[in-house]
Amino acid sequence: MLPIFNQLPVIHRAFIVLFSALIVIALLLPSPSDLRSEKKIYQVGQYYPINIDVDSLATSTSTSSSATLRWEKHTIGSGDSMALLFQRAGLSPRLLYDLTTTNKDIKQHLTRIRPGDTFFFGFDTDNQLVQISRKLSAYETFLITRSDTGFSSRLEKKEVNYQYNYADADITSNFWNAGVGAGLTANQIMELAGIFGWDIDFALDIRKGDHFEILYQDQIVEGEVVGQGKIIAAIFTNQGDTFKAILNDKDGNYYDENGRAMRKAFLRSPVDFRRVSSNFNPRRLHPVTGRIKAHRGTDYVAPVGTPIWAAGDGVVQQSSYNKFNGNYVFIRHSNTYITKYLHLTKRKVKTGQRVKQGQTIGTLGGTGRVTGPHLHYEFLVNGIHKNPRTVQLPQANSLKGKEKTTFIANAKIKLAKLNRYGELLATR
Repeated sequence: MLPIFNQLPVIHRAFIVLFSALIVIALLLPSPSDLRSEKKIYQVGQYYPINIDVDSLATSTSTSSSATLRWEKHTIGSGDSMALLFQRAGLSPRLLYDLTTTNKDIKQHLTRIRPGDTFFFGFDTDNQLVQISRKLSAYETFLITRSDTGFSSRLEKKEVNYQYNYADADITSNFWNAGVGAGLTANQIMELAGIFGWDIDFALDIRKGDHFEILYQDQIVEGEVVGQGKIIAAIFTNQGDTFKAILNDKDGNYYDENGRAMRKAFLRSPVDFRRVSSNFNPRRLHPVTGRIKAHRGTDYVAPVGTPIWAAGDGVVQQSSYNKFNGNYVFIRHSNTYITKYLHLTKRKVKTGQRVKQGQTIGTLGGTGRVTGPHLHYEFLVNGIHKNPRTVQLPQANSLKGKEKTTFIANAKIKLAKLNRYGELLATR
């Protein structure tokens, strides 16, 4: 063929080459019907399935694989058990048993539950449980994960940072409202009362015009405030007397600026200040005689059933009843100190029993010679009645030596920081 092709005129040979090329291109191109069969028109708002290789996803990181799971949220309700929660999630009792026998951590987090606790269950495309997530706090999550060998668990923690914050308030109605108005949490208000509770009777001694200021820590996770931490330093002015308390980082206790322990051998008040009525009444009348301080003790008017605390460590000298005292408890704290608690609804300790400071020894009531429910509280020193709200109380152990010197130096820094924050706030 080539000799004949070469003998043709040049123009004929060019035409043959061009025609042959067109035929080859036509053979390589798909037919119009093929183009129509492969063409898809996608419309906005429509769902189109996408095939994904699940096996390849399984080899990716835990973060990316968990993102492909279908998550269900389940919350523990009143009277619920984990078995009921598993049932609602479509999981078998056998699986719950297998999980709780895997390790102690899993057992603890799947059995120690309370109403309001929330669990997230992650399922794969075959509806098989792959992961359980339980959020413990803003920075802690407990994870249970399925693997080829069974289940494993880990505690996932986010970094927590701390920054100082400041609050202060003048008391106008009561201490609790002042704390709320200053932006403190309920725990912080109770912590503040606990710090100064050996020097101030928060049930009866708070007055309008009293003032407090505190330096405390905010907990920061990923740039957001997630909680309020410990009080670092605090100043409380009560009826003209000023008390200062500073946290000792070494032992977690509070001391004044000279290293003396804030904690004393006795509480000023054996009743939760939140339960006591009329705490702005400095001229409280005896409920029977109608006289001001007509008897040797202090009366706390509060709802029936209010817990009564032991003011200090000691041994119950008497736990009994008579027509005058009603149900009563006497506690001997040493050869020097005795405290007495009268008119209780119930006694929760027995004669000869050892008790700790803050332990509930009974509940407030109206038994004996009374006209209304209240606690009558007496404080005796060497057999002589003293005013429990003003008597000088023995202190717990204070700091000594090098530890004291270090604390005092740090206390000055913390108090200066508290004052500085107060000054900055005042200039805003």
